[in-house]
Amino acid sequence: MWTKQTYPRVTAVTVDTSPYHNSGATAAQDIAMAMATTVEYLRAMVNAGMSIEDAAEQIQFRMSLGTHHFLGIAKIRAARLLWSRVLEASGATPVGMKLHARTSDRVMTRRDPYVNLLRNSVSMFSAIVSGVDAVTSLPFDHASSLPDVFSRRIARNTVLILQEESHLHRVLDPAGGSWFIEKLTRDVAEKGWEVFQSIERGGGMTAALVSGEVSDQLDTACAPRAKDFASRKEGITGVSEFPNLFEPKVQRSPPDLDELRQSAAKRASARDQSGVALEQLANISCRVEMAMKAGGLGASIAEVGYALGFEENAATMTAIQPHAFVQPFEELCDASDTWMETTGERPRVFLASIGPVAHFTGRATFSKNFFEAGGFDAVASESCADADAAAKAFRSSGSNIAVICSSDKLYADLAAPVAQALKAAGARTVVLAGFPGANDAAWKEAGVDRFIYVKCDVLGTLRELLSQEAVLSL
Repeated sequence: MWTKQTYPRVTAVTVDTSPYHNSGATAAQDIAMAMATTVEYLRAMVNAGMSIEDAAEQIQFRMSLGTHHFLGIAKIRAARLLWSRVLEASGATPVGMKLHARTSDRVMTRRDPYVNLLRNSVSMFSAIVSGVDAVTSLPFDHASSLPDVFSRRIARNTVLILQEESHLHRVLDPAGGSWFIEKLTRDVAEKGWEVFQSIERGGGMTAALVSGEVSDQLDTACAPRAKDFASRKEGITGVSEFPNLFEPKVQRSPPDLDELRQSAAKRASARDQSGVALEQLANISCRVEMAMKAGGLGASIAEVGYALGFEENAATMTAIQPHAFVQPFEELCDASDTWMETTGERPRVFLASIGPVAHFTGRATFSKNFFEAGGFDAVASESCADADAAAKAFRSSGSNIAVICSSDKLYADLAAPVAQALKAAGARTVVLAGFPGANDAAWKEAGVDRFIYVKCDVLGTLRELLSQEAVLSL
């Protein structure tokens, strides 16, 4: 109310769904939890004496968008539908929805960070096409370090190029009228309203957070997508798909620790002056103005909240944990980095290329991407005509793991003898690239330990093999 009276053009409240989005929320859950949070705020402001319209004007929404651009557009459009529905159900006259969109943290990667330029561009495209009021364009090194002048400049220019060269700001509603997007918007809105009503029936957003319902919903929503990433049904370019283990890491200058210490000392000194302002918070009518003064003098948000009496209505709730889909693969590669720093080389796999080039190229390429996603250095052989040639090449590879790469046609005659020869040559683990079908038992008996193929458990296989190499025990 103080903000409305003192600074009528300032928005005092932000509903930020980034914690839910980064924990794996679907588009429908994201906007549903935004509305459930908003209703809690509206009730509090109306109970404090504001009209529903004035309260609605004090709210801004902040949402994260990933790389599914059609879904991102539909999510923003569906959020507007739900906002209108909430105001209608509250008996309020229509109030425009203030929307701020940012690039999702959960799609940004530490490895191969320059691919983040594309991810950020897609996210910003979705945001601008859907007509948000403000955007936050993330630097490509956001996940790995503090951004520098160059990465911040590129982040800013991404939006400027979309504006000045693609003219996205010149069309009022570019997605309007598209049957696909309209249908997707309606589906997301209907599902979102269903989730919102479920939260309201349970007592509202605060009750859902305290009971753990929100955390349970997010974990349930995250599980199937995490499984898709683990099997590479859904890929992450530069990490789980087409990784480059030898790409130089982004280098940033370390912060000036002396300057940081001096700045911290100044803030600590200023905090001594904030005590009086904090003590006055409980005794004055203009508490917001005094809270701002206390903050300016160095008081922390927690101290201001304590002085305002927020702890009287404190609630304990289940923490919302972020789930970056790329994290499991990056952890494997981090272990590989540590292993290389300790031993001087990465864990290695040998790709036994059997037969003519046309027969092994496809599966050799598949296997190379498969193992490099887990931090293995995949060493491919020249074309091996038979089992003896494959065994000879393996002995000089310096690897404990051998991967047989060829076509189904050649596997019929060569898979078993090659596996036997590789085992005899000292291979601790023999892997065959391809789905075994009816040959599973026979090839395992010949020495094949496991099979890799499209939609197999990539993450589980890489973890197990890195553990056997003692990489994950570091």
